[in-house]
Amino acid sequence: MESLADALKSLPNSKFRQQAEEKVRQILADPLVVKLRAKYPTLDEYTMKINMNRLYQYVSEHRNCSNCPGLDLCPNDFEGHYTLLSVETEAGKAHLYDTKVACKKQIARQNQEAIRSRIRSFYVDERALSQGYSSMEIFDKDPAREEAVDSLIRYIMKTRDEGLQSSGLYLAGSLGTGKTFLMCYLLHELAKSGYTGAIVYMPDFAEDLKAMFQDPQKLKETIDALKDTDLLVFDDMGAENLNPWLRDHVMGAILNYRMNRKPTFFTSNHDLDALEQHFSFTSKDGDEEFKGRRIMDRIRPFVEVIMVNGYNKRGK
Repeated sequence: MESLADALKSLPNSKFRQQAEEKVRQILADPLVVKLRAKYPTLDEYTMKINMNRLYQYVSEHRNCSNCPGLDLCPNDFEGHYTLLSVETEAGKAHLYDTKVACKKQIARQNQEAIRSRIRSFYVDERALSQGYSSMEIFDKDPAREEAVDSLIRYIMKTRDEGLQSSGLYLAGSLGTGKTFLMCYLLHELAKSGYTGAIVYMPDFAEDLKAMFQDPQKLKETIDALKDTDLLVFDDMGAENLNPWLRDHVMGAILNYRMNRKPTFFTSNHDLDALEQHFSFTSKDGDEEFKGRRIMDRIRPFVEVIMVNGYNKRGK
């Protein structure tokens, strides 16, 4: 690429050359460049002139960052990055080098994307995981669920302090009280500590499993993913159209593998006794009390039940 200094030489003696020379003077007089020269006394006039392109980009990108319009409107050549200059002296001669450095907003975005990449969702609205969380949404929106929020925060802090727990949480409550939202918040907060997570919306999951009969490999990969993830949430448990295969061979296999290994979490409109009744009856085989009790033996001892009180927030 032709340097700015070389470009100046090729200009005719005109007002355009004068304007360009004035631009060079402005760059050399910029506080950032003055500070750079003070930091590196070996940086001579010749080196400055042949690196005028780098100096111009250094100054202009820092100016852009000082008036940042946001990452999506970043005017710099490399979105979310600015030019950083350094000088190395070899055999008494100064050499100017430039590197691209991520800005604070870009680093924050990358960290957020890294957190989000640790969480998988199955049939759950992605906005519940990606829209972010404000303290008002968590703590202040509904005072009636304050006790549930406190329990959730204690669980998060305990996991951060002690490591992955063997037991999870069971959030029970009426429609629209924010159970799914609170579970997504838990996954998001613990993903910051490096834990992987998955959340499964049970009604849709139950229906999609029927299609997986035709794709055994996908079925195996899905079940293995739910077994292995650090944190697993079954959302809206008890609202699915239950069948024996889902209960005994999918839910049973996943829960049997995870108990005493990794925590499993649930949200439901049912309490544990009502959920056991749900698991004890299928449209195919009718009443199967023993099988319902068997699946609950893989849930009941491994969860802390938390009642989520409050008003219905859907549509508000």
